[in-house]
Amino acid sequence: MDFSNFFESNTFTFLVLPILIFFSRIFDVTIGTLRIIYVSRGMRYVAPLLGFFEVLIWLLAITQIMQHLTSPIHYLAYAAGFASGNYVGMLVEEKLSVGTSLIRIITRKDTKKLIHCLTTAGYRTTKHEAHGQHGPVNIIFTIVPRKESKKVLDTIKDCNPTSFYTIEDIKYANDPYTPLEQNTKKSFLDPLRRLRKSK
Repeated sequence: MDFSNFFESNTFTFLVLPILIFFSRIFDVTIGTLRIIYVSRGMRYVAPLLGFFEVLIWLLAITQIMQHLTSPIHYLAYAAGFASGNYVGMLVEEKLSVGTSLIRIITRKDTKKLIHCLTTAGYRTTKHEAHGQHGPVNIIFTIVPRKESKKVLDTIKDCNPTSFYTIEDIKYANDPYTPLEQNTKKSFLDPLRRLRKSK
């Protein structure tokens, strides 16, 4: 098969090439979406690497567009790939669940059971007493990995289903979400942590 003739054929120009542009846009926009999310999470080493591949793929796609400026199908493939890439990027980020979340729980009920449930599950909690519109309330804070947020919410619903809660993303925490049962495990970072605390 003569590939040079195939690349110059109408089949490649108006069918194969738009499909390639469509999927290349999905890839580069997906990578771009992840890059923005990683930048907001303070992951300074991952974001530049993703940016490199994002721009590289974009250049390949835009080069083909510039070579076919009179073809509407290439524009449509480019735009459709961009729109799809945003959606795919959000799905991928949701599956990865990168980062840390602060869960704030507000309740008027006694918090002993809820705190017991959370600590038993291995999560640290901080309790504050406050005053709401209808009287005294208790506010419980816990910091967890995003991938475990659903598990924490299920615990909250089981132990205190009437409580109100909010979830916020955290850019940085110096000692985040370490489960209580893991605190006794040794780490190669322990000497550095003890040195830092001694200063």
